[in-house]
Amino acid sequence: MQKLGKTIQKLRKERHLSQSELAHFLEISSQSKISYWESGNNVPDVFEAQKIAIFFEISLESLLREDS
Repeated sequence: MQKLGKTIQKLRKERHLSQSELAHFLEISSQSKISYWESGNNVPDVFEAQKIAIFFEISLESLLREDS
């Protein structure tokens, strides 16, 4: 699922957001969670993934696609 992390990182950087800013917008307690996602060490749960998709105005399917 490292591709998912790279997708989140790409979307975040396109919006010129820091990991802390994204964590704040997603109402996640710390940026370390975002760091884990982006590095491929962990993946967001389904509720977090839905929040990410809504925030970036993309479908959940688009976020999770391996070829995005």
